[in-house]
Amino acid sequence: MLPKLLSANALYQRLQQRGDLLLLDVRNNEEFRRSRIETRHTPETLNIPYVEFIEDDTLEVALDRIPRERPIVAVCAYGGSSEYVAGILRRYGYEVANLAGGMEGWAGLHVVRPVVDDEWVEIFQIDRVARGCLSYVIVSDGWAVVVDPSRYTDEYLALLKSCGASLRLIVDTHAHADHISGGPALAQATGAPYYLHPYDAINPFDVTPASVDYKALYDGHRFRLGSVVLRALHAPGHTLGHVVLLATTVAGQSYLFSGDTIFLSGIGRPDLGGQAELWACLAHETIFGTLKSATPGNAPVLPGHYAGPGEVDKHGLYTSTFETVWATNKDLAFAEQEEFVSHVLTSLPWTPPEYVEIKRINGGLAEVNSRRALELEMGRNVCALSTAYTSFVPVPG
Repeated sequence: MLPKLLSANALYQRLQQRGDLLLLDVRNNEEFRRSRIETRHTPETLNIPYVEFIEDDTLEVALDRIPRERPIVAVCAYGGSSEYVAGILRRYGYEVANLAGGMEGWAGLHVVRPVVDDEWVEIFQIDRVARGCLSYVIVSDGWAVVVDPSRYTDEYLALLKSCGASLRLIVDTHAHADHISGGPALAQATGAPYYLHPYDAINPFDVTPASVDYKALYDGHRFRLGSVVLRALHAPGHTLGHVVLLATTVAGQSYLFSGDTIFLSGIGRPDLGGQAELWACLAHETIFGTLKSATPGNAPVLPGHYAGPGEVDKHGLYTSTFETVWATNKDLAFAEQEEFVSHVLTSLPWTPPEYVEIKRINGGLAEVNSRRALELEMGRNVCALSTAYTSFVPVPG
């Protein structure tokens, strides 16, 4: 039996196994087209707007579309409309749970998984499921680094507390367009410095300098974190100031925090600054020059995003070795610059208009409340070339 109220985490855990659960999304059609619940075993989802449950004539039609023999989870934007619909369905004999907090609750779900835990280093991958965004916490000898944090800073503070680690620094691999960074807020909460490449501290759309408090991160910048050395490599293409981090333990094992340069099944799009062809050339140099020459083949790639739950491994992680990614990622098959640029320019997905505002927020040039932040971040990221998206990706309303 389903409980009447189901948390986002409880729903997520249920969706890790195949079952007969049915999702009933009662948001309007436009909101549903832009975002929906997706995970390893995404169940069938019906979109029947809330208004169709209000009037008797439309209610009967709506009920005819909903199978009575299956357990149902009702979903809306914030949890109120879906609770109303769930109450109606229960009166008609349906087994229904309401998703607590609706899509707002789902948007805040972060799942923490250990990547490695040995005598030298602990690395945690934090999966923001609704967005397909990945961030990381690296811990060694009681010190920690946070890489690409989301705006939900309490998630990182809780993890640091559970590890008994002090935050040494925060790094954004680039100025994000798809989500609001938690880097500046985390720095303010902890006193740890926030690092960003200065090229990304300039808004690419209007060339306005950022007003956030940051420390400049440059190519070759090194940080020692206990038994680990982090080396920053300038890796332009997705943005002009993009960096990757190559973490190497004293035992010689390396880990590549690739940000939005390369993903497991795609590469970062180069057009979000309005210079697609020029930045595609930079991406080619980054991928086939910098990354290929600097990254050991056995180094796990820890990307900033995933395109869909099909990329997950048997441990629930989104990672693979550099040599495996190089052999299986179809976007890396174009070694010559001319054919690479042609492939990139013909594989660009649509650009969510919200990305312009998110860039301004991350530069400290605009402020929004939590509800507006949710609207801006609705749906999955669209940071890779279109070739990466083999499952649902949000489309314009």
